[in-house]
Order: sequence, then C-alpha cells, then structure tokens
Amino acid sequence: MSLMSPFPGMDLSKMDAPTLTLLGAAGGVMLSMHFTVQLVSQHLFYWKNPKEQKAILIIVLMAPLYAISSFVGLLDIQGSKTFFTFLDAVKECYEALVIAKFMALMYSYLNISISKNIVPDEIKGRVLHHSFPVSLFLPRTVRLEHKTLKLLKYWTWQFVVIRPVCSILIITLQLLGLYPSWVSWTFTIILNFSVSMALYALVLFYHLFAKELAPHKPLAKFLCIKGIVFFSFWQGIALNVLTEVGVIQSHHFWLDVEHIQEAIQNVLVILEMVVFSVIQQYAYHVAPYSGADRAKFEKKNE
Repeated sequence: MSLMSPFPGMDLSKMDAPTLTLLGAAGGVMLSMHFTVQLVSQHLFYWKNPKEQKAILIIVLMAPLYAISSFVGLLDIQGSKTFFTFLDAVKECYEALVIAKFMALMYSYLNISISKNIVPDEIKGRVLHHSFPVSLFLPRTVRLEHKTLKLLKYWTWQFVVIRPVCSILIITLQLLGLYPSWVSWTFTIILNFSVSMALYALVLFYHLFAKELAPHKPLAKFLCIKGIVFFSFWQGIALNVLTEVGVIQSHHFWLDVEHIQEAIQNVLVILEMVVFSVIQQYAYHVAPYSGADRAKFEKKNE
C-alpha cells in the first residue's frame, strides 16, 4: 500500500529521505507564500493608509522570504560556505529593515514624527524605566521627550546599519580564507548585542505606550517579528553547539556532519515560517483599513 501523495502519480513510499525532505519543504514554502499573498492582496485591495500599510507589507513578507531562502539552501545543501553565508545575510539584512519598519509603524500609530519634531502633548513627560543591565549605563528612570524617542529610534536603526556591514565583512573574510572560529564567534556576539539592543528599544516602546497601542494589537505584531528573529538566531546557535559536542552526528542523516546543521536549520525555519505566516493573518489583519473594525465597534455600541 503506497502512502498518500499530494502529487498525482507519486508514490511517497518509494522515495528516498532527501527527496521526501525537499517535497515537504516545498509544501511548507507554498503554504507560507499562500497565507502571505492572501494577506498582502487584502491590504492592496483596501489601500487606505499607504504609510502604515507599506510598513505592514514589508513586515509580513519576511516569512516567505525566510522560507524561500531556506529552501534554496536545501536545494544546494552541499554548496560553498560562502553561499550559505550570503543566504543568511539576505535574510538578516531584511530582518533589520523589518525591525526598523515596525518601530516606524508604532510611531505612526501614535502620530509621532521624529524628523518633524512632532510628539503629542498627552504622551510627553512619561517615565521610562530602564532594566538591568542597561540601567548600569543609563539612568534607571528617564522622562519621555523628543530626545528620548530619538534615542529609541537610533537603537533600532543601528541594527539596520550593523547587520549589512557585518555581512559584507563576513563574506569578504571567508572568500579570503581569513575566517577562523574565533572571528565567527566575535561576529556572533556583535550581532547578538546589536539585535538585542534593537529589540530592547521595541519592548521599552511597547511598555511605555501599551494603552494607546492596544487597539492595534502591538503585542501580537511584535511577537511575530521577535519570534522569527529569535527562533532563527538561537536555533542556529543551539544546532551549532549540538554539532560541536557530537550530539548530532553524520550517521543520523544522509549528509556529512559539515552540512547537517544547515539542513536541519533550513527545514525548521521553513516549518516555522508556515506558523508565523498564519499568525500574521491575525496580527496584521486588514480590518482596520477595510472598515470592518469600525462597523464592529458601531454595532457593539448600538
């Protein structure tokens, strides 16, 4: 009896592990693209607030971009290390842009404009509380003003600059054969610190304006981004450690141990992007722009 196959004429029971893995991964990519295209088309149909919706489109496209990039990595799993680094660089540079766009979206919700020095009077003077270890370098409590909001924006945008610079340096050093393990770990620490600072700024901003942002579901929006960023990053670190200590070995797979980590990481990322593309349907719903939210509110208050 053959296994059920989504592709007519294919007998999955006769396929080898690499082919089954690629088919499953391709299915995951298509699902991720399906949910994302559905959401993007809805926003394009109800194109009411270009400033906000442009940011939303950039954000939701991160899931299929990660999925497609990981699938390309699976197709050429035994390609050069520089090729894999380039794929990671594309994803992570886009990730940096998404984090910056998310902050811009939150500023737009609150009618804040740093460039035009516009800060609504009702949010001025609030107290911002820094947590450990940031409180070791900055005052524990800070009054909210234009300068404070500008600093939070800079903390977010520094990752947009540092990520591409590090990517270019990493690829260049690998091509020159000057990339020992200590250099790799140095870049890992720098990038981890940079992305942590950017995400810390977003968390501060959320806690500071949780009440005003509540109608926009900021927590769900933020968790989508944080989930994609941290799942991919820490998952890669964990797989690297497991490979180094010998938990993951070549006899567990059809690949040599050098490429096992990349293969597992790519498959897991593809599966996770399907989940996140579904969650984004709720977090970045088109209802605020289609008029559905307004109709629901008016019906509730009749």
